[in-house]
Formats: sequence, structure tokens, C-alpha cells
Amino acid sequence: MKLGTLRNGRPDGQLVVVSTDLARCVSAGRIAPNLQAALDQWDSVRPALEELSGALNGGRIGSQPFDPALAMAPLPRAYQFIDGAGYLSHLERVRTLQGSLDAELQSQRPLFYQGASDHLAGAHDPMVVPEDGLVPDLEAEVALVLGPVPMRPTRAEAVAAIRLITICNDVSLRKLVAGDLQQGFGFFHAKPATSFAPVVATLDELGSAWRDDKLHLPVRVLINGMLLGQPDAGVDMHFDFAELIMGAAQTRALGAGTILGGGTISNRHHETPPIRREGIGFACIAEARTVEKLKYGRARTPFLKPGDRVVIAAIDANERPSFGAIDQVVTLLTKS
Repeated sequence: MKLGTLRNGRPDGQLVVVSTDLARCVSAGRIAPNLQAALDQWDSVRPALEELSGALNGGRIGSQPFDPALAMAPLPRAYQFIDGAGYLSHLERVRTLQGSLDAELQSQRPLFYQGASDHLAGAHDPMVVPEDGLVPDLEAEVALVLGPVPMRPTRAEAVAAIRLITICNDVSLRKLVAGDLQQGFGFFHAKPATSFAPVVATLDELGSAWRDDKLHLPVRVLINGMLLGQPDAGVDMHFDFAELIMGAAQTRALGAGTILGGGTISNRHHETPPIRREGIGFACIAEARTVEKLKYGRARTPFLKPGDRVVIAAIDANERPSFGAIDQVVTLLTKS
């Protein structure tokens, strides 16, 4: 089952069931007005949503075209957004942790930061940068939407809490990262609104692509039509999603509607841009620049600038975007 949220003039949008091929949709308003309402009563509404999905995919019900440009983030505002660090190779490439406590512990327990969740961007919303020179970067991730998670869950309880899956772009303003971290409170100004694919899916929709509590699909990143990378989200994931959920709930219970990111997808390799069509590449620019510095003595891939177009999609075996594509243009804030 695939779900989306269409704009209707309200902050939480209108919940729709989307066809497997992402071509059609139908309102789920008679079941739940929005996705958070559905998550709040998931066990009781899921059968009705699945029945509606079956009727839509079977052509037994009237529907409308699904336009991802009209979609909000599936959860336009969430009670909580937690981003974990599931891929150690990402940390090794973009962070200087040598001699710190984090350097000693990063392979033993996952790192987390709590991101802003009051405004989450839709797949086609612009990537708004407040001023020039802040060095914007993309970070492609897999994200889960959770049901209730008890404090200190077992692995089985953690897995049972997974409701939906999608991808996101956890945007970073690289110029502000060091300042945020040096203040000792973690990311704040360096993290503008995270954007999400137009569709979330239940795990059964993915078939064998979901196994070992990981998503085994390449996530393809294009900048202005050029391939930055397509690392496989199931490869080199040191902490799987069950472990990330367990880590996030060590000192607190998690409420229904919590979003958990798996961290910037990263595979170990020695490629540098330009990435060939069958290559692995990168899910963020900072990683590519680090590898370039090691190989060439200087970074060659530029960070994003206004007017650049970023497209991110998890690609299935038939070369189709499983959750639709994030398709954003970097835009400077304008105030009248």
C-alpha cells in the first residue's frame, strides 16, 4: 500500500491512497482525514486503507491522476524527526572525530540528532536558502514512519513499530555546521526543512527489497541531470533500522508519527566524480569532495548554488522510483 498527502489548504493536507505505479490516487478522507490521524489509529484503519488500495489498483473505483507536484510531504508536520547515523563511511568521510569520544563509540552505538519537524517540505517544494554563501548540500536518506515505541524496546518491538517507509533529503548548510557543533547543542541553523518523497509505502509493498531490517535499493542522486551517485541503501549500513529504533528509544518512548532517518546513505568505494552510469558514487556532495581531496589534493565538485536542480529517487528492479522522486530547485529566499 502506498499513501500520499495532497494540498487542500490545511496544514496536514488530505490523505490519499496512491496506486502501486504512482499514476492514480483516491481520497482516503472517509477513513482518516490525514496521515497522522491514520497513524493514531493504525490498527483499526489499516484494513480499510488496504481495501481501498486493492480497489484502486484493481480499477474497481473511480480515481484521479496523482501529480507529485501537488503533494506535500506525506507527514507535512510531525511530532518528532530523529536522524540517526547508520552508515559509518559517511561519518568517516565528512566528520573529523579522531581523538573524540564519538570516534571511539560511533561503531558501538548510533549517533542521533533531533531535527526540526514542524515544517517538512514536499517533493517538489523549492530548497529554500535564506542567503547566498551558506554552502547548501543534499543528503539522501531512507526514512521510516513509526507507530508507538516503548522505552527500551526489544528488537521485535522495534520492528513491529515500523509503519511506513520513504526517502528524504536532509538538507545541510555546510557553512553553518561547524558553528552549530561548536556551541555544543548540535545542529540547528545548519539544518533547514527536510524534504520527502511524495509517497510512503508499507513494507510489504517492497517485496524482497526490504530484508534484514534494511532497504536494499539504490538511491539515485542527480544534480542538473548529472549523476552524483546511486549507493545501495542496504550495503554498508552498520546499524540496521531495528538497531536505530532501539537506540533512539533508550531513554524515551516514541509516539506514533515519529519519523526516523537512517542517515546519509554511503557505500565504501574509491570512485570520484564524474560517476559512470553503472557507478556507485555519493548521496551527498561533502563525501564526494572528501574523496576528491584525497585523490587530487583538492575538491572539484561544487556545492549547490541557486538554480541547481536536485533529483533523488529509490530505484526498483524495473528502474522505477519506488516512492516517486524528490525534485527540487535551490532557491534564495525573497521577501517583499
